[in-house]
Amino acid sequence: MHAPFWLTTALLFPVLLYQGKRTRRVTPRLPEASGACSGQYGEGSPAFRLLVLGESTAAGVGVESHAQGLASQLALNLHQRTGLAISWHTIGVNGIRLGDLLRKLASTELPEADAVLLSMGVNDTTGFTPRFRFRRSLKALRATTATRYSAPITLLSVPPMEKFTALPAPLRQMMGWRARQLDKVYQALAASAPADFRYLTYPTVENPALLARDGYHPSEQGYSTIAQALAEQDWGLSPR
Repeated sequence: MHAPFWLTTALLFPVLLYQGKRTRRVTPRLPEASGACSGQYGEGSPAFRLLVLGESTAAGVGVESHAQGLASQLALNLHQRTGLAISWHTIGVNGIRLGDLLRKLASTELPEADAVLLSMGVNDTTGFTPRFRFRRSLKALRATTATRYSAPITLLSVPPMEKFTALPAPLRQMMGWRARQLDKVYQALAASAPADFRYLTYPTVENPALLARDGYHPSEQGYSTIAQALAEQDWGLSPR
């Protein structure tokens, strides 16, 4: 049970509501990245195909082109580490929640992939998506993609929103508390169903130089930093 969280939220609700509305009003809303949402590093048929799904990070918010975003930069780092041809594809929508992403994917032609990376959680945190619904949507995502993608879905940790300096206190602390709850859903699923899910985390992007001008999303250098950390994980590839 998470009664302390909900009790604290209820007590602070007027403050949180005011701060949430003000933050949305004063924070610059950056567009999604433009350009091709897929590409490849290396020649010939890809040895490894990466698919990134999710919210603003998958949509490339914070950079001008998808080539500067998370999927492209992760593929580049994997190519540089292994010398293999790595293809990438990204499907993301700024502001989307997991349940809405499921509905979008139902009408989307998904590409072939050897690994699927899911970058979600911020909008489900701010939208107070119940944990049971978040968990159910994750299981539904796996069920609908299992026949197409045999590898477990890689769950990218929910960002620690208590470190988002663009958010005022106490809103920042409450969002961080909620983000940790959803992140624990990720961790529990990866521990209980390793054939279906695996969990990856990465160093928090806190340096202002690694953030876009909204102080919220990664910049190109920020996405590069995240990609470098993720590329060090085991993707089942042999280095050159």
